[in-house]
Amino acid sequence: MSVTNPSERLSDVLVDEDPRDGLWDLVDSGWADEFVPELPALRLEQDPIHRHKDVLSHTIAVTSQSPPRLRVRLAALFHDVGKPRTRSYEHGGVTFRHHEAAGARMTRKRMSKLGYEDELTTEVARLVFLSGRFKGYTEGWSDSAVRRYARDGGALLGDLNDLVRSDCTSRNPRRVVALHAALDDLERRISELARQEARKAERPEIDGDRVIAHLGLEPGPVVGQALQFLLELRRAEGSLGEAEVLARLDSWWGERSR
Repeated sequence: MSVTNPSERLSDVLVDEDPRDGLWDLVDSGWADEFVPELPALRLEQDPIHRHKDVLSHTIAVTSQSPPRLRVRLAALFHDVGKPRTRSYEHGGVTFRHHEAAGARMTRKRMSKLGYEDELTTEVARLVFLSGRFKGYTEGWSDSAVRRYARDGGALLGDLNDLVRSDCTSRNPRRVVALHAALDDLERRISELARQEARKAERPEIDGDRVIAHLGLEPGPVVGQALQFLLELRRAEGSLGEAEVLARLDSWWGERSR
């Protein structure tokens, strides 16, 4: 039974292990002209002075080497659709400034017309919008910039990184290796910063007022030392309950008082 719904046909092609032939067929058969005209529009003419790669060929290559998950594949397919609208020959070369923002708007409109559900449409448009955010990382990002990238990616961070990793079709193996190494480094930093933030957010099971009341102390450095002991206790053994925590606190205090 043939699939007539355009979103179903496109999805069937995209989730194939290697969608390359299927995507070219959608374009060459004229199907894309009717249902996804943004794709054939990527066949940008080569300018004799400002030469650049065929964006359609690049797009299909990126889509084909991205993980076979529909959300990532759709984002790969649409990630450069804003380039024809933003193409400029200023400053001595071709540029596509803010094509991600333009592409995100185009993605939302096209996916809605194709009949994709709102949630998936919103997620794919968000990935397209963020698809160029990684550029500039190798020039040096502060920890705050890394946190902002992770925060903006949110629940889509894994898909975003997969999209970025796929968006390198260079035939120069050194360039591919360098991009993957940079992304590996970014992912490592994101994980490390997340661990640091989690540790900062940790608290002992009882607060300083409870320590003061239980041990009969005055506010001062020793209360901080007691809280540090309790924090390390929680990190090592997890939540123990107030009775056990107070018993451990008594033991710690007894050792200090000898």
